[in-house]
Formats: sequence, structure tokens, C-alpha cells
Amino acid sequence: MAQLDTLDLIVLVALLIGTAAYFSKGTYWGVPKDPYAASFTNANGAKAGKTRNILEKMDESGKNAVVFYGSQTGTAEDYASRLAKEGSSRFGLKTIVADLEDYDYENLDTFPEDKVAIFVLATYGEGEPTDNAVDFFEFITGDDVSFSGGGGVDDKPLSSMKFVAFGLGNNTYEHYNALVRKVNDSLIKLGAQRISAAGEGDDGAGTMEEDFLAWKEPMWTELAEKMNLEEREAVYEATFGITEREDLSPDTNDVYLGEPNKNHLEGTSKGPYNSHNPYIAPIVESREIFTVKGRNCLHMEIDVSGSNLTYQTGDHIAVWPTNGGKEVDRFLNILGLGDRRHTVISVKGLDPTARVPFPTPTTYDAAVRYHMEICGPVSRQCVASLAAFAPNEGSKAEMTRLGEDKDYFKEKVSDQRLNIAQLLERVCESKWTSVPFSIMMESIQKLQPRYYSISSSSLVQKTKISITAVVEEVHIPGPKPNIVKGVTTNYLLALKQKQHGEPDPDPHGLTYAITGPRNKYDGCHVPVHVRHSNFKLPSDPSKPVIMVGPGSGVAPFRGFIQERAAQAKAGEQVGKTILFYGCRKPSEDFLYKEEWEMYKQALGDSFELFTAFSRETSQKVYVQQRLSEQAALVNELLQQKANFYVCGDAANMAREVSVVLGQIISSQRGLSAEKGEEIVKSMRSSNQYQEDVWS
Repeated sequence: MAQLDTLDLIVLVALLIGTAAYFSKGTYWGVPKDPYAASFTNANGAKAGKTRNILEKMDESGKNAVVFYGSQTGTAEDYASRLAKEGSSRFGLKTIVADLEDYDYENLDTFPEDKVAIFVLATYGEGEPTDNAVDFFEFITGDDVSFSGGGGVDDKPLSSMKFVAFGLGNNTYEHYNALVRKVNDSLIKLGAQRISAAGEGDDGAGTMEEDFLAWKEPMWTELAEKMNLEEREAVYEATFGITEREDLSPDTNDVYLGEPNKNHLEGTSKGPYNSHNPYIAPIVESREIFTVKGRNCLHMEIDVSGSNLTYQTGDHIAVWPTNGGKEVDRFLNILGLGDRRHTVISVKGLDPTARVPFPTPTTYDAAVRYHMEICGPVSRQCVASLAAFAPNEGSKAEMTRLGEDKDYFKEKVSDQRLNIAQLLERVCESKWTSVPFSIMMESIQKLQPRYYSISSSSLVQKTKISITAVVEEVHIPGPKPNIVKGVTTNYLLALKQKQHGEPDPDPHGLTYAITGPRNKYDGCHVPVHVRHSNFKLPSDPSKPVIMVGPGSGVAPFRGFIQERAAQAKAGEQVGKTILFYGCRKPSEDFLYKEEWEMYKQALGDSFELFTAFSRETSQKVYVQQRLSEQAALVNELLQQKANFYVCGDAANMAREVSVVLGQIISSQRGLSAEKGEEIVKSMRSSNQYQEDVWS
């Protein structure tokens, strides 16, 4: 037999290694992948290597219930997680929580009869689906919907699917809970079997949580009957396993200290920048634009040059906040974690379908400071679940009562606007050391970016985004008064103070970690991304526009008018541009007063500003009144097909403006009040009437 030469040996060894690699699948040298290693790539679908077939996923993991969610601010996602958890603990359902954008829908016609789908759907803006539900909504409500079996609407392709649905909406918007209503109707039209009435939560009335709790109890009863489920005593079962890592320290390079993904951890952040991956942008300018002590309104300029982030006039910028140090301390201390705040922890899902809500390994401090909505409202369901871990029988009884008695809960918690740590302090000042950190992770929403209407024109400043934000501080009276401080606006205020030379900014005692994890935000940087909006100027600049924007609601209109002034300077014909603006007093909070005069010079007679001051005299004047006073002008412009825009408070101002506009149309045109309202609705549906409002 001929001897093997060196080359033969090399080839033989390579073949042996390759064979071993194939059959072992990397068992012997494989390193578990960091799920946040490239989370910036996940904006438009499931992670690479993960199936987009939800039925395949359910079969692989032995699930018989899927809870789909469409969420913009995290509340619908939180409700979906709570339903999945409750279905498992009370009824033994094998549940999976599913982000709608992670899966395809064409195979829902093969949904097994012994499984159930639960939909938790928020309505965003003017009846629009949330960003992660757009594709699903367009598919399921489409006229030409087609499934894997080839069946159309008339074939009732979803006849084997059982479902229930809950919607999150706001009654101050015209299209209240439009998403869940349309999806519910479409599913039934396609033959799906609805087990229980669709629920609707109303954020506008402040009853979202109670609406959800009231809906889910009869829903569970009907679902249990339909699927032959037996209720059992609910005992807490952790979704996540927490391991304290003595082998790691916060100085270890692969420990996350607040970085959103591995690229940020390694200092190699790259785009695309989006809701999964923020751009750490420099603040190039910040200033106070109120002229009265005790109130703050910030104007900031965010530089996005070099990031490939683009925006159009009317879009929104998302700011990724951090929690104030005072509240981080309160939270960690009441749980007895103050001394272990910098202990490194690893978190893993105890169910293969459970996704850890932040990258690990990390520290208790980093998880709480950068990833958990610890200042958000407390759910009654959360309070009930914490009763079992109370420090003593007295506090256990109090937590049980709060969890069961909605009126008592409203008085003691909701009306006082308490966060979870404040509540635990009031119930019992002793440390709640028995509370598992995992239950807090499950009960508290993920800290969400806050969205602000961009107050600049992309035509004028393409790579510099303006923000106009009133710093929030709400005083709650009572025997134990509480002051609720806006998480993000106070964070921005701290950044502004730092930029103006204050070495240790401390807005309202909150002490933000403004230099970020490992000082990566030093030099006044802030994590941001851009969300595109349908709130837009007409493409033809000669078309007239009417804008109503009191207070910081004027933000997008500064961008609109800035753009029209630039177009006029460039020689374009610009149509009539009317702004109704309101504030308390011209000497205190008249935003951009000097700028309006500058834009007037550029636009000439085509620009008119009507002001309403609510505290200038004994008689309060609001923009609705000024609008009514200019009825003839408004009607004339509307008959010239002017676009009508409203930005600001949805609950009162925006609703009243809509009513006044209907009255103007009916009175000026000699029509009935009903016909005036009908024309306003028609303007909305044709996008002639646009709103960018909040509650």
C-alpha cells in the first residue's frame, strides 16, 4: 500500500473534521448565540434561521394557544404576555406569545381545530395598525386575500380557527378601536369561530386596565368550556431564570450595561437605525423657550448626519430614555437589591418560546435603568400576584385587597399615579426581599421610546432634527401628595443642563445617568430613531393650509411654515398659510414668537397667525374660539380645498376643534348641523383633515 504523503494527510484530516462537524452540529465547540447580537436586523421579520410558520413553531414547541400582538407603545405586548401567562397557570394551556411581524399568515387556513388564537391589537393614530401589525392587517382585511389552500372569502378558509380578540384604543380619536373591529369582522367573514365577544379597552377614559380585566374573566370561562379546560389554582411559575454570575463583573467586556444590542456593546454601532436599533445622536443645540420660572419647554437640535437616517417634514423622532436615578434607587432598594445593584446576572427563558426582554449578561442596575418601565402605571393584576411575596401578613392582606377591589385600587393607586416601587413602600416600608426579580420582569413593561413631532423642515435642515418638548411634572394632591415626572422630558432637560455647563444635572431630583452605558453617550448624545408619519403638507405648495396647534402642538407646524417660507424664498408660489396658536400668556410661553415674525417676512400676506391666550385676562380664550371668529376665512379656504391640520390634546382641544369646524361649515353654507358633521367626516376620510394628537 502506497504511503500517504503530506497533502493526502491534510485532505484526510479536513474530511474527518468536516464529517464530525456535520454530525455533531457544533455540539462540542458551539457557543450559544446572543439573541441581541444583531437585533437591528430584526425590524422586518423573524430572525435569520427562525421559522415564519407559526403552526410549525407551535408544533415544535408543543403549544396549543398563540397570543398574537400588535403593539406601538408596549401595552398590547404586555397584555399578550399576561394572557399567555394566565392561560398557562390557570388552565394549563401551552401558550406562545407572537409578534405579528415575525410570522406569515397564508397558512392560517390550516390552523388546527384543537388550538386557539388570541389577538391583542392596539389601534394607532387615526385608525391605523401599529407598525408591527401593518402587513397582517393589510393581508387579513384585503379584498383579494388568498391562503395556502387556495380558498378565498366565499370558501370560508378559516373555518377551523377558534379565536378571541381584545383591542386597545382611545375614544378621543374618531376611529376608536378600529383595528380590532376590522380584524374581528374579517376573521368572521373568512369563517373563523369567535369564542367570546371582542373586548375593547379605552385609554381615553382612563379605563384600559379595568376594561381588560373585565373582558378576560368571561372570556376565560367561555374558552375553558369550548376547549374542555379545567381551571386550577394559579401558582406563580417563573418565565425567566435569573442566575447571579460570580465569575463576571460589570467591567467584563461582554456584560451589557444598558447597550441595546451587541454592536452597541462592542462600539461598532451600524444601521439601519430603527425601533430595534437606535442611533446615538449628538445634541448640537438645546435651549429653554419658556420665559417663566417653574415650567420648562425645550428646543433641541439633533444631528443625524452620517447615520443614513432620513425624515420628511411632519415625521416623528423617537427618543430612547433612561429611568431617573432616584426611581432606580427606590425600585432596587425596596426589593432589597440596593447593595447588589452591580451584580452581574444572566437571564434565560425557562420556556423555549420565551424571549428575554433585554440582552444579558447584565446587571440589576442596568436592567432597571435602561430596560424596565418602572415609572409606569401599576396593573391591579400585578398587585394581586405580588401579594404572595409580601413581607408580612398585614401587607399581604393589603395587597390582596388592592388586587381584588377595583374601587379601593383606584383610590389608593390609580388616582395617586403611584409606580410599583412607590406602592410597595406605602404598603410596607420593610424590604420586599421575597419578590422574585423574574416576576418584576414579567409584570413591568419594557421601557419604550417616546415619540415627538419633528419641529423642523427636512427641506431646510436635512440632517438636523428639531424637537419641541414641554417638560412634564404633574402634582397629585392628597394626604400623601405625589409628583409625577415625565421620564423622557426630564431626561432631555438633564441633557440640556449638562450642555449648558451644569456638572451634575439633577432635574427635579432625578439624577439621570446621562453619559450612558460605559460613557457612550458622553458629550451630550441621545439614542434616537425616526418614525415616518402620514401627517404631511400637500405636495403642491400653492394649496392653502389651515393649522391648529396650541402649546407644544405647534411643533410640526413650525416645520410646515419653515418649509413654506423656504419655498417662497426660492420663488415658488405658496398658498394661504393660516396658524391658530394658543398658550397661557405671551410673556411666559409664546413659543417661537420671533420666528413667526421672520416667517411672515418671507411669506408676506400668505401667512396669518391668530393667537389665543388663556391666562392673559380674566376671560380665558382658546384656539377653538379664534377658529370660530374666523369662520368666513376658514370656510373660504376650505372651499378652495385647503388642508386642515390639528396637533395637540386629543381629549378636549382636538375634539372641540372638530365640532367647531362642523359648525362653521353648516353656518357659512346654510346647511344643517348634521350635514356639517358629515362634511368634516368626509374631509377626514379623504385626508383633507389630518390630526397628530395625543391624550
